Amino acid sequence: MIRNPKPIYITLFVSFVLSILVSTCLLLVEKISLATLLLTFVLIFVFSFLLFFYSLEYFIYRKIKLIYKTIHSLKTQKYDAKLSNYSLLNDPITNMNKEVINWARDQKEQLDELKKLAEFRKEFLGNVSHELKTPIFNIQGYIHTLIDGAIDDPEVNIRFLQKAAKSADRLSDLVADLLAISQLESGELHMEMERFDINAMVKDVYEQLEVRAKDKGISLIIKEGCNKPFYVYADRYRIRQVVVNLVINAVKYGSEFGTTTAAYYDMDKNILIEIADNGEGIEQEHLPRIFERFYRIDKSRTRESGGGGTGLGLAIVKHIIEAHNQTINVRSTVGKGTTFGFTLKKGAGN
Repeated sequence: MIRNPKPIYITLFVSFVLSILVSTCLLLVEKISLATLLLTFVLIFVFSFLLFFYSLEYFIYRKIKLIYKTIHSLKTQKYDAKLSNYSLLNDPITNMNKEVINWARDQKEQLDELKKLAEFRKEFLGNVSHELKTPIFNIQGYIHTLIDGAIDDPEVNIRFLQKAAKSADRLSDLVADLLAISQLESGELHMEMERFDINAMVKDVYEQLEVRAKDKGISLIIKEGCNKPFYVYADRYRIRQVVVNLVINAVKYGSEFGTTTAAYYDMDKNILIEIADNGEGIEQEHLPRIFERFYRIDKSRTRESGGGGTGLGLAIVKHIIEAHNQTINVRSTVGKGTTFGFTLKKGAGN
């Protein structure tokens, strides 16, 4: 028995059986010549074949074809050319079954993706609301306190105004970072590519953050053998953002009286830049999400260790590096420290 026979086979089989049955009945009822019997068999076979064939075509196959069109229109919007090649010589029912299964699988994948996006959007909105709420409430509290009479107290007014200004600055930084991420994701930011020495840039960032590092007794160093020019071809301003974020991160979460180390490696067409600390490290379960917006490794640990930050630094870093068509990664060992590494296209002169 043929499994899932094609319609043409079914039509031929039914026509043949019907012709045999009718011819046998005629032969039993009355004596007819062999030529008449063969002619009768052929006529019945042709008539029944055409009858079944067009019945399948008009009453079944056309409805299946309509289902095909609906499925293909939902999937690709390009179904006419493909469907015009279908015929009863194929197996439309089996094909339709496969098509429906594939369509259902695609729909499930899309639904799963939409659920992930919805969950991400919900989490993102919650995080943004939380991050905005803190500085806004602080500003409101300081201003209302001043309005209620503290403005006349010389020991309080300047201090409260300074705190309100600090919260306003944090609010401004948050909005600026959100705008930067939006522009990076949409590709609106144009990269101003140029050749520069990445080692000189790191040293400049070290000087900028020297006071912050000294507050924790952290030494900012260049790895032995790497203290020479390493030229890259990139957007100087954006890469400086990357270096500043990574060094601040290393200082913030590095061990007190520890080190933050920069190193460079020649990778043929690229230069690998690494910024490492010898802090407490990051557990492996957190590493895949480290570059997500507002992701906190320790929800209970706020910004007291670094004095600020919008929670968007590493997300911006990742977007900037990817905008250069390069990669960034992180490796970490609990109790030993964390290393962030990113690549940049090598500039002439190395």
